[in-house]
Amino acid sequence: MELVNILGTGNAMVTKCYNTCFTISNGKEHLLVDTGGGNTILSNLEKLDIGINGIHHVFISHRHNDHISGIVWIIRAVAQQIINGNYEGNLIIYCHKDNIETINTLTNILLDEKFTKCIGTRILFKEIHNNCTFTILDWNVKFFDIKSTKQLQFGFTTILKNGRKLAFLGDEPYTEALFEYANNVDYLFHEAFCLYSEKDIFKPYEKHHSTVRDACETASKLNVKTLVMFHTEDKNILSRKKLYIDEGKEFFSGNIIVPDDLDIIQL
Repeated sequence: MELVNILGTGNAMVTKCYNTCFTISNGKEHLLVDTGGGNTILSNLEKLDIGINGIHHVFISHRHNDHISGIVWIIRAVAQQIINGNYEGNLIIYCHKDNIETINTLTNILLDEKFTKCIGTRILFKEIHNNCTFTILDWNVKFFDIKSTKQLQFGFTTILKNGRKLAFLGDEPYTEALFEYANNVDYLFHEAFCLYSEKDIFKPYEKHHSTVRDACETASKLNVKTLVMFHTEDKNILSRKKLYIDEGKEFFSGNIIVPDDLDIIQL
Protein backbone atom coordinates (compact mmCIF):
# COMPACT_ATOMS: atom_id res chain seq x y z
CA MET A 1 0.00 0.00 0.00
CA GLU A 2 1.33 3.43 -0.98
CA LEU A 3 1.01 6.15 1.62
CA VAL A 4 2.06 9.72 2.24
CA ASN A 5 3.21 10.26 5.82
CA ILE A 6 2.97 13.94 6.70
CA LEU A 7 5.89 15.00 8.89
CA GLY A 8 5.26 18.73 8.76
CA THR A 9 2.84 21.19 7.16
CA GLY A 10 4.05 24.67 8.04
CA ASN A 11 5.99 27.46 6.40
CA ALA A 12 9.40 28.66 7.53
CA MET A 13 8.38 30.58 10.65
CA VAL A 14 5.77 28.31 12.21
CA THR A 15 5.95 27.43 15.91
CA LYS A 16 2.79 25.34 16.33
CA CYS A 17 3.68 22.69 13.75
CA TYR A 18 6.79 21.52 11.88
CA ASN A 19 8.04 22.77 8.54
CA THR A 20 6.64 21.08 5.44
CA CYS A 21 8.07 17.63 4.70
CA PHE A 22 6.67 14.15 4.14
CA THR A 23 7.43 10.65 2.96
CA ILE A 24 6.00 8.68 0.09
CA SER A 25 6.03 5.17 1.45
CA ASN A 26 5.62 1.70 0.04
CA GLY A 27 5.64 -0.88 2.80
CA LYS A 28 8.65 -0.35 5.04
CA GLU A 29 10.65 1.77 2.58
CA HIS A 30 10.26 5.52 2.24
CA LEU A 31 11.20 8.40 -0.04
CA LEU A 32 11.68 11.41 2.24
CA VAL A 33 10.69 14.71 0.57
CA ASP A 34 12.49 17.61 2.26
CA THR A 35 13.51 17.54 5.90
CA GLY A 36 12.28 20.70 7.59
CA GLY A 37 14.56 22.90 9.64
CA GLY A 38 15.55 20.89 12.72
CA ASN A 39 15.66 17.63 14.64
CA THR A 40 11.86 17.50 14.93
CA ILE A 41 12.24 15.49 11.73
CA LEU A 42 13.54 12.62 13.88
CA SER A 43 10.81 12.79 16.51
CA ASN A 44 8.05 12.97 13.90
CA LEU A 45 9.50 10.00 12.03
CA GLU A 46 9.46 8.12 15.31
CA LYS A 47 5.85 9.12 16.03
CA LEU A 48 4.85 7.71 12.64
CA ASP A 49 6.83 4.52 13.33
CA ILE A 50 9.23 5.19 10.45
CA GLY A 51 12.64 3.85 11.34
CA ILE A 52 15.74 5.55 10.00
CA ASN A 53 16.78 2.16 8.59
CA GLY A 54 13.80 2.35 6.25
CA ILE A 55 14.96 5.61 4.67
CA HIS A 56 17.40 5.13 1.80
CA HIS A 57 16.20 7.95 -0.44
CA VAL A 58 15.86 11.69 0.31
CA PHE A 59 14.91 14.52 -2.04
CA ILE A 60 15.80 18.10 -1.12
CA SER A 61 13.87 20.60 -3.22
CA HIS A 62 15.86 23.75 -2.46
CA ARG A 63 18.23 25.54 -0.12
CA HIS A 64 15.88 27.43 2.20
CA ASN A 65 16.58 26.51 5.81
CA ASP A 66 13.06 25.18 6.49
CA HIS A 67 13.58 22.54 3.82
CA ILE A 68 17.24 21.62 4.03
CA SER A 69 18.52 22.02 7.60
CA GLY A 70 16.93 18.80 8.85
CA ILE A 71 19.13 16.79 6.48
CA VAL A 72 21.99 17.26 8.98
CA TRP A 73 20.00 15.23 11.51
CA ILE A 74 19.08 12.58 8.95
CA ILE A 75 22.73 12.20 7.96
CA ARG A 76 23.82 12.01 11.58
CA ALA A 77 21.17 9.39 12.40
CA VAL A 78 22.00 7.28 9.35
CA ALA A 79 25.75 7.58 9.92
CA GLN A 80 25.32 6.44 13.53
CA GLN A 81 23.45 3.36 12.34
CA ILE A 82 26.19 2.69 9.78
CA ILE A 83 28.83 2.98 12.51
CA ASN A 84 26.81 0.59 14.66
CA GLY A 85 26.52 -1.89 11.81
CA ASN A 86 22.73 -1.59 11.70
CA TYR A 87 22.13 0.17 8.36
CA GLU A 88 21.91 -1.90 5.20
CA GLY A 89 22.66 -0.33 1.83
CA ASN A 90 23.29 3.35 1.17
CA LEU A 91 21.48 6.62 1.75
CA ILE A 92 21.00 8.48 -1.54
CA ILE A 93 20.25 12.21 -1.50
CA TYR A 94 18.72 13.61 -4.69
CA CYS A 95 19.23 17.35 -5.12
CA HIS A 96 20.70 19.97 -7.42
CA LYS A 97 24.34 21.05 -7.29
CA ASP A 98 23.81 24.09 -5.02
CA ASN A 99 22.14 21.88 -2.42
CA ILE A 100 24.98 19.37 -2.57
CA GLU A 101 27.45 22.14 -1.79
CA THR A 102 25.26 23.46 1.04
CA ILE A 103 24.78 20.04 2.65
CA ASN A 104 28.50 19.33 2.52
CA THR A 105 29.23 22.71 4.11
CA LEU A 106 26.65 22.24 6.87
CA THR A 107 27.75 18.74 7.75
CA ASN A 108 31.44 19.65 7.77
CA ILE A 109 30.74 22.50 10.18
CA LEU A 110 28.21 20.79 12.43
CA LEU A 111 29.05 17.07 12.51
CA ASP A 112 32.03 15.14 13.82
CA GLU A 113 34.34 13.47 11.33
CA LYS A 114 33.13 10.03 12.40
CA PHE A 115 29.78 10.95 10.82
CA THR A 116 30.98 12.92 7.79
CA LYS A 117 33.36 10.19 6.67
CA CYS A 118 30.27 8.21 5.65
CA ILE A 119 29.53 10.86 3.02
CA GLY A 120 30.88 9.68 -0.31
CA THR A 121 31.02 6.04 0.77
CA ARG A 122 27.64 5.09 2.22
CA ILE A 123 25.84 8.45 2.04
CA LEU A 124 25.76 9.47 -1.60
CA PHE A 125 24.50 12.36 -3.70
CA LYS A 126 22.65 12.07 -7.00
CA GLU A 127 22.71 15.43 -8.75
CA ILE A 128 19.41 16.21 -10.44
CA HIS A 129 18.81 18.26 -13.58
CA ASN A 130 15.69 19.48 -15.32
CA ASN A 131 13.63 16.54 -16.63
CA CYS A 132 15.95 13.88 -15.28
CA THR A 133 14.41 10.61 -14.11
CA PHE A 134 15.56 8.20 -11.40
CA THR A 135 14.07 4.88 -10.36
CA ILE A 136 13.41 5.27 -6.63
CA LEU A 137 11.90 2.29 -4.85
CA ASP A 138 9.01 1.25 -7.14
CA TRP A 139 8.62 4.57 -8.91
CA ASN A 140 10.16 6.38 -11.85
CA VAL A 141 10.53 9.88 -10.46
CA LYS A 142 10.97 12.77 -12.88
CA PHE A 143 12.50 15.91 -11.37
CA PHE A 144 11.90 19.32 -12.90
CA ASP A 145 13.01 22.91 -12.35
CA ILE A 146 9.98 24.86 -11.07
CA LYS A 147 11.43 28.09 -12.53
CA SER A 148 11.60 29.85 -9.18
CA THR A 149 12.15 33.58 -9.18
CA LYS A 150 13.98 33.33 -5.83
CA GLN A 151 16.47 30.48 -6.13
CA LEU A 152 16.91 27.18 -7.94
CA GLN A 153 14.19 24.77 -6.84
CA PHE A 154 12.93 21.43 -8.10
CA GLY A 155 9.66 19.56 -7.96
CA PHE A 156 8.86 16.07 -9.17
CA THR A 157 6.18 13.88 -10.66
CA THR A 158 5.70 10.12 -10.60
CA ILE A 159 3.19 7.44 -11.47
CA LEU A 160 2.30 5.25 -8.51
CA LYS A 161 1.99 1.46 -8.63
CA ASN A 162 -1.79 1.85 -8.75
CA GLY A 163 -1.45 3.93 -11.93
CA ARG A 164 -2.29 7.25 -10.33
CA LYS A 165 -0.12 10.27 -11.02
CA LEU A 166 1.31 12.54 -8.33
CA ALA A 167 2.97 15.93 -8.76
CA PHE A 168 4.84 17.98 -6.15
CA LEU A 169 5.40 21.61 -7.15
CA GLY A 170 7.70 22.75 -4.37
CA ASP A 171 6.75 25.71 -2.19
CA GLU A 172 6.01 28.33 -4.83
CA PRO A 173 2.92 29.04 -6.96
CA TYR A 174 2.14 27.06 -10.09
CA THR A 175 3.23 28.65 -13.36
CA GLU A 176 2.33 27.70 -16.93
CA ALA A 177 5.85 26.31 -17.38
CA LEU A 178 4.75 23.41 -15.15
CA PHE A 179 1.60 22.51 -17.12
CA GLU A 180 2.94 19.23 -18.51
CA TYR A 181 3.78 17.99 -15.01
CA ALA A 182 0.59 19.04 -13.22
CA ASN A 183 -2.20 18.73 -15.78
CA ASN A 184 -4.73 15.96 -15.08
CA VAL A 185 -2.79 14.52 -12.14
CA ASP A 186 -4.55 12.51 -9.46
CA TYR A 187 -2.68 14.20 -6.61
CA LEU A 188 -1.34 17.74 -6.74
CA PHE A 189 0.81 18.87 -3.80
CA HIS A 190 0.63 22.67 -3.84
CA GLU A 191 1.60 25.29 -1.26
CA ALA A 192 -1.11 27.51 0.22
CA PHE A 193 0.40 30.10 2.53
CA CYS A 194 -2.91 31.36 3.93
CA LEU A 195 -6.58 31.92 3.25
CA TYR A 196 -7.37 34.35 0.45
CA SER A 197 -9.61 36.17 2.92
CA GLU A 198 -6.53 36.76 5.10
CA LYS A 199 -4.11 37.77 2.36
CA ASP A 200 -3.81 41.29 3.77
CA ILE A 201 -2.71 39.84 7.11
CA PHE A 202 -0.14 37.29 5.90
CA LYS A 203 0.89 38.99 2.62
CA PRO A 204 1.62 35.80 0.64
CA TYR A 205 2.24 37.56 -2.67
CA GLU A 206 5.10 39.58 -1.22
CA LYS A 207 6.74 36.26 -0.34
CA HIS A 208 5.90 34.71 -3.73
CA HIS A 209 3.39 32.27 -2.24
CA SER A 210 -0.23 31.35 -2.92
CA THR A 211 -3.50 31.54 -1.07
CA VAL A 212 -6.01 28.73 -0.70
CA ARG A 213 -8.10 30.30 -3.45
CA ASP A 214 -5.11 30.47 -5.81
CA ALA A 215 -4.19 26.83 -5.23
CA CYS A 216 -7.79 25.70 -5.71
CA GLU A 217 -8.31 27.73 -8.88
CA THR A 218 -5.10 26.20 -10.23
CA ALA A 219 -6.28 22.67 -9.35
CA SER A 220 -9.60 23.32 -11.07
CA LYS A 221 -7.93 24.66 -14.20
CA LEU A 222 -5.60 21.65 -14.34
CA ASN A 223 -8.41 19.12 -13.86
CA VAL A 224 -6.74 17.73 -10.75
CA LYS A 225 -8.60 15.04 -8.82
CA THR A 226 -7.14 15.61 -5.33
CA LEU A 227 -5.42 18.77 -4.11
CA VAL A 228 -3.14 18.55 -1.06
CA MET A 229 -2.35 21.96 0.42
CA PHE A 230 0.66 22.53 2.68
CA HIS A 231 3.36 25.08 3.65
CA THR A 232 0.83 27.20 5.53
CA GLU A 233 0.74 29.73 8.32
CA ASP A 234 -0.01 28.32 11.78
CA LYS A 235 -2.04 31.08 13.45
CA ASN A 236 -5.23 29.22 12.51
CA ILE A 237 -3.77 25.82 13.38
CA LEU A 238 -6.71 24.49 15.42
CA SER A 239 -9.28 25.33 12.77
CA ARG A 240 -6.98 25.42 9.73
CA LYS A 241 -8.32 22.25 8.13
CA LYS A 242 -11.97 23.39 8.17
CA LEU A 243 -11.21 26.99 7.23
CA TYR A 244 -9.04 26.02 4.27
CA ILE A 245 -11.41 23.36 2.97
CA ASP A 246 -14.43 25.65 3.31
CA GLU A 247 -12.74 28.42 1.33
CA GLY A 248 -11.28 25.97 -1.16
CA LYS A 249 -14.65 24.39 -2.02
CA GLU A 250 -15.76 27.70 -3.48
CA PHE A 251 -13.11 27.38 -6.21
CA PHE A 252 -12.45 23.64 -6.64
CA SER A 253 -14.95 20.80 -6.85
CA GLY A 254 -12.44 17.98 -6.47
CA ASN A 255 -11.13 16.37 -3.31
CA ILE A 256 -9.30 18.74 -0.95
CA ILE A 257 -6.86 17.54 1.70
CA VAL A 258 -5.42 19.94 4.26
CA PRO A 259 -3.27 17.67 6.41
CA ASP A 260 -2.06 18.19 9.93
CA ASP A 261 1.37 17.06 11.07
CA LEU A 262 1.47 13.27 11.47
CA ASP A 263 -1.53 12.65 9.21
CA ILE A 264 -1.34 9.71 6.81
CA ILE A 265 -2.79 9.92 3.31
CA GLN A 266 -3.63 6.67 1.54
CA LEU A 267 -2.90 7.04 -2.16
